[in-house]
Amino acid sequence: MTIHWCGTGLSAVPGLRRLIEAGHDVTVWNRTREKAVAAVGDLTDAIRAFDIAALGAELRPGDVVVSMLPADWHVPLAEAAIAKGAHFVSSSYISPEMRALDERAKAAGVALVNEVGLDPGIDHLMAHDLIAEYRESAAFNPANTLSFISYCGGVPKHPNPFRYKFSWSPLGVLKALRSPSRSIRDGEVFDVARPWQAISRYVAPLPEPETFEVYPNRDSLPFMAEYGFEPEWPVREFVRGTLRLEGWADAWQEVFAEIESLEGEAGEARLRELSNALWTENAYAPGEPDRVVLVVALRAEREGRPVWHQSHVLDAWGDERGTAMARLVSVPVSLAVEAVGAGRIAPGVSAAPKERELVRDWLQTVAGLAQHMARVDHLA
Repeated sequence: MTIHWCGTGLSAVPGLRRLIEAGHDVTVWNRTREKAVAAVGDLTDAIRAFDIAALGAELRPGDVVVSMLPADWHVPLAEAAIAKGAHFVSSSYISPEMRALDERAKAAGVALVNEVGLDPGIDHLMAHDLIAEYRESAAFNPANTLSFISYCGGVPKHPNPFRYKFSWSPLGVLKALRSPSRSIRDGEVFDVARPWQAISRYVAPLPEPETFEVYPNRDSLPFMAEYGFEPEWPVREFVRGTLRLEGWADAWQEVFAEIESLEGEAGEARLRELSNALWTENAYAPGEPDRVVLVVALRAEREGRPVWHQSHVLDAWGDERGTAMARLVSVPVSLAVEAVGAGRIAPGVSAAPKERELVRDWLQTVAGLAQHMARVDHLA
């Protein structure tokens, strides 16, 4: 089996280096070969300039293609993999176009694994673990009312006045702020046109509890089925959201106002100008530590009283191993590559695994990537 790892950007390198150092047969493909050489040239000389036709010509049955490239490359690379009986792994959300490849992948006997980074990825593992533990507990009852939260955010380890710093172009963050979200709040579907319309405060159960600002992200509702929620279970809250430092909303008020006013081609041009300005003013300095905080929690209530309430809590920051974001995105990708190669993930399109053994193994590895990771029983 050859692993064809495509992309050596900021969030790709730790997982790639882990696979090479473990002795796997890895060919590295990157749009700029020199950048890939700088990232992993001390470990391998199997580095090529990315070309999908050349990659496709080298693919063999059982190989694994990893896409850490921009999202528009995922489906073409997955299609190239299916054509040669090879597998595919990506950290990105499953797009409708990727989902549409499910039957072809199953027919070819290959796995197309997505959502195996940080968020989505590690958050899925934590959710599956909590749901499984709850189902097995004495407190489980289909009539219990459930509240589920999953909040994740990359924030500066040393806060700045803007309450945020950028590891790469701010354009993606700005575009995400224009996206609507859907979640469940107070037992009802909660639709929001802009994230800043739904900001709330959340106290994370860290060793020293810390208050953050949080808001819903994308459409949370499809993940209820993904996590094993039964349709008849009463649900008070279900939200997958983004976490920011306290004071973030106030610091970004001018950005919110400008984003809301932009329209058409002129608006897109201004958005790029704004992105460039934010990058100049608020990019991480070389060696400056980032921070990632992730909390996934499940609470069950019966007759208004909590009967089960546990959380997974992760706090990680950049150190001599590099950035926390890069570790937490790319190392789970490398775990998915190894699982696919070992036949532990079924053919077809899938997200992060639900199987208890894989979930526990991966979470144990993730714990070694963070400075703090724990499961908290709030009723103990």
